[in-house]
Amino acid sequence: MTDLDEAIAAVRADVAALHAELVRYGLVIWTGGNVSGRVPGADLFVIKPSGVSYDDLAPENMILCDLDGTVVPGSAGSERSPSSDTAAHAYVYRNMPEVGGVVHTHSPYAVAWAARGEEIPCVITGMADEFGGPIPVGPFAIIGDDSIGRGIVETLSGHRSRAVLMQNHGPFTIGVSAKDAVKAAVMCEDAARTVHFARQGGELIPIPQDKIDALYNRYQNVYGQSTDARR
Repeated sequence: MTDLDEAIAAVRADVAALHAELVRYGLVIWTGGNVSGRVPGADLFVIKPSGVSYDDLAPENMILCDLDGTVVPGSAGSERSPSSDTAAHAYVYRNMPEVGGVVHTHSPYAVAWAARGEEIPCVITGMADEFGGPIPVGPFAIIGDDSIGRGIVETLSGHRSRAVLMQNHGPFTIGVSAKDAVKAAVMCEDAARTVHFARQGGELIPIPQDKIDALYNRYQNVYGQSTDARR
């Protein structure tokens, strides 16, 4: 087995296992949602097959694609169709080389904010820690081509947030790895739910920008046991 084969196998196993976290945290229903992971050192990524039950996902049926979103012929799982969001994931990988993982969910509270086309304001310290400010809204885009990917890249380029609420659709998150992107998806839904509840009780209290900056810097650079402990 070559180094590339080993890298692909590792990403297949990682991506297959991480889909269970979407179910565990209530971020998806039925076969909706997807996780993908970039293969280190190669212009390839791995994504789930379209319309397959989460219970049936396994490393061998994850789909290997190039950065144009084309399934690699002859690779394990290549007889299946990849996720309908594959073109969006591919566009992100092509245009954001720092991204190692992309996640899409239909988590209900985040989708509710997306349905209103409203960003989630940064009014809790956990949001300042994780996202460094509000979670922004991306443009309405049709599923199937790279329109969603363009909206993700346009919205998140130069933005601290690793989550975007695509208008009338739902959240997409990015990370340095697939696991990091899954964590962002979990935290996005937690923020969406908490801020929704807070707003029902009265006016939200904004956090001053300098305090957001300090919280974000501490969490990203000091918190935990190592530089990647938060992931």
